[in-house]
Amino acid sequence: MYLRFFLIVIEVLFITILDYKMASHYYSLDVLYCLPVIQTARFGALQTLRRSDSQTLAIVAIFCALAWSLTEAAIAWPNFPISAFLMNVVTRAITFTVIGRVITKVWKDKDSARKDDLTGLPNRLEFIKKFEARQAKSEQSRSPYSLLFLNIDHFKMLNDKHGHQVGDEALKVLADTLRENSRSVDIASRMGGDEFVLLLPDTEKNSCEFLGARITRAAEKIFFQRGWNIALSFGYVTETGKNRSVDALLKAADEDMNFKKQSKE
Repeated sequence: MYLRFFLIVIEVLFITILDYKMASHYYSLDVLYCLPVIQTARFGALQTLRRSDSQTLAIVAIFCALAWSLTEAAIAWPNFPISAFLMNVVTRAITFTVIGRVITKVWKDKDSARKDDLTGLPNRLEFIKKFEARQAKSEQSRSPYSLLFLNIDHFKMLNDKHGHQVGDEALKVLADTLRENSRSVDIASRMGGDEFVLLLPDTEKNSCEFLGARITRAAEKIFFQRGWNIALSFGYVTETGKNRSVDALLKAADEDMNFKKQSKE
């Protein structure tokens, strides 16, 4: 955070110097003071706007307003009234803060439309969009990809016995397990309910099966530690290119999972 704020300060100082020099040639670069505010708001939205991010936005808004007003006063000095300077700082700081809040909300709304509210993973629509993009790359490179389909066994019993809050915690545990046991190029998603998927680019079926077993052990270890009588089942499918649609592959992986689940029982 401190590095980000330092870079914002450097940017504002650069804009101030440039604005001051250009003003003597009748050019105005005042609008550039919006850029640091927009950048801070966007980053704050990506970081879910914690309290520290909210304070940073206000500080940057005040700093930009102060820099702009000082530049304006320096150009007309000493014939610039202090009351006008103070009024400009206040009104510009408020305006920058409002702009930052609006941009933050726009980015948060845009981001939340692509994510599952509970787990923070991409939702089904976002997953399918990314899946289709991966399929296109596989079509060109002819490299295989695998789809892992996971489901929590006895999830309804857990909800009935301990309540939906505990059920939600179990879903979060599985989501975190997927994050911790996947690569940056892999795409995890919650399909709905207790069903999750993990797309693995450049992955053969043996590697996919090994990863599925590893994720199962990791998740079930946490389930056991918390006293939850639930387990994990998974199925998978490996494909290359666009031979089958995303829906067809999801169905195939789901069927493989159900077949393995029945074999265990």
